[in-house]
Amino acid sequence: MIVLGVDPGLVNTGWGVVSLEKITTGEQIKAYGCITTKSNCLLPERLGVIYKSLTQIIKKYKPDTMAVEKIFYAKNVKTTLLLGHARGIVLLTGCQAGLSIGEYTALQVKQSLIGYGRAEKVQIQNMLKNLLKLKEVPRPDDASDAIAVAICHLNSSKYLQITNKAGF
Repeated sequence: MIVLGVDPGLVNTGWGVVSLEKITTGEQIKAYGCITTKSNCLLPERLGVIYKSLTQIIKKYKPDTMAVEKIFYAKNVKTTLLLGHARGIVLLTGCQAGLSIGEYTALQVKQSLIGYGRAEKVQIQNMLKNLLKLKEVPRPDDASDAIAVAICHLNSSKYLQITNKAGF
């Protein structure tokens, strides 16, 4: 199974492509990066950049499924609304590509990787480095967050497959 993890954002949308098949060889990370939009562009243009870039990533890496981080409730309503626009474009892009989509809170992602929902970002990044057998922590932060969401989805999918086979 190939998962496209996405950490939506209007300025930076992180993405990471992880393969379950190669989880034991250290080659499970296929690619990662960040879609960046210019702050001096209008909102529709910025959303268009996210849509086009994510569509190209899906065409190139052909994921089986997508995992997206859910919105956290921020104190700044304007920021949350703008994040909601970007997240909507991400969900639309995945839906139009025919991908099943899993959604996870930051708490769920941290619990899945570290076992503790209040883990610090540096703990998540170091776990990714070790788990994926990378020479350094994936950068930028938005990309490492997206990879973490993808691995959370793989962990959840494996759990669902095991419980379904066991008849639960």
